[in-house]
Amino acid sequence: MKYASIKSARSLWNSLPLIIGTILLVSLISILIPSSFYTAVFKGNFLLDSLIGSLIGSVSAGNSITSYILGGELLTQGISLIAVTAFLVAWVTVGVVQLPAESAILGKRFAFLRNITAFFLSIVVATITVLIFKLF
Repeated sequence: MKYASIKSARSLWNSLPLIIGTILLVSLISILIPSSFYTAVFKGNFLLDSLIGSLIGSVSAGNSITSYILGGELLTQGISLIAVTAFLVAWVTVGVVQLPAESAILGKRFAFLRNITAFFLSIVVATITVLIFKLF
């Protein structure tokens, strides 16, 4: 048990530069893309908006706590619910920016497979969410 704890602590310590670099890069991207960009991109097409939302969310990764605020702001600006949902699910689950760090820590195959799966599932989750929301 003691050996495993020491090994885990060393692994975390060695990964710390990658983790800090990823956090800084994600923060920079989130600041560089203004919210007015999103209103210009989403046109109201159900399928296209979910795809575009997932693509943009994949690149501009963020955390789930700020996603609630961002989602509310995007909805207030008139962006469709499908686009906002796909964007936020991809924003939290897919990490193109974190891919180098994730592949270095967990392996390339796993990182790519996880990100591709999360991307497609963000579209599926957004679609199902909006369809269920329309029922009520």
